[in-house]
This record gives sequence, structure tokens and C-alpha cells, in this order.
Amino acid sequence: MTTREWTWILQPKDPANSSYSGASLKRGDLYRVHKSGDDPKQYRVFVVVSRQVLIDSRFPTVICAPVFSCSEGLSTQVGIGPDEGLKHPSWIMCDNLVSLRKTELTQFLGSLSRSKLTELTQSLKMALDLF
Repeated sequence: MTTREWTWILQPKDPANSSYSGASLKRGDLYRVHKSGDDPKQYRVFVVVSRQVLIDSRFPTVICAPVFSCSEGLSTQVGIGPDEGLKHPSWIMCDNLVSLRKTELTQFLGSLSRSKLTELTQSLKMALDLF
């Protein structure tokens, strides 16, 4: 099967679904996501870190960084909290990036401010050794 054929298979039955199309997703948005597998929590908060061009495309997934309630004090972690829609201080872990389906990103919590987005970009550069 070609990539184009897979795209049509992955498309939801309701094309008006804005979560899938990326119409409502923005870089820096925080979402609570149900996670299965080896994650000890049933739900985890993720921050969308993909570039906006990819988010707005028909591609079904985006790159996200998980949010944890404890910090190791690394330069690849960004502190966030109630200003971003969370209940308590937490940290975006840029060393632990994952790909999530856009359709999983339905429980919007908040967005990063412009200054936090700048901090996120710097932490991602550090995590990926892009300096």
C-alpha cells in the first residue's frame, strides 16, 4: 500500500472533525490524553511541539512532549503550571518526545504563552543537539 492509500484509511469518517484536520490544534497547546501501555498513569498531559505546517496538514499524527509533575533540573525541561491550565507546577520533558494521533488530542487544557514557547524551542534544540 502506498502512503497516499494509508492517508485515506486513517482519515476519520467525519471530515469536519477539527481535531483531525489540525484546524483547532496549535503548537504549544496542552492536552490530557488517555495512555495505555507502560505509562503508570492512565492519563498524561502532552504539549504539541510539531511545526504548525505539519499540524495543519492532513498528516494524522503530531509530535508531542509529555508533562511530568517532577523535574530533574535539566535544560531540556520547561516549567509550567496553573498559567498554562494545569492544577500544579509541572515540567515539559523535551527528551521524551512521542508521536500521537491528532484524534487523541481532544481534552484541551490550555496553551503556552509566547515566552514559554520560546523556552520550549530552546529546550527542544538542546534535547536534539541542534545548536
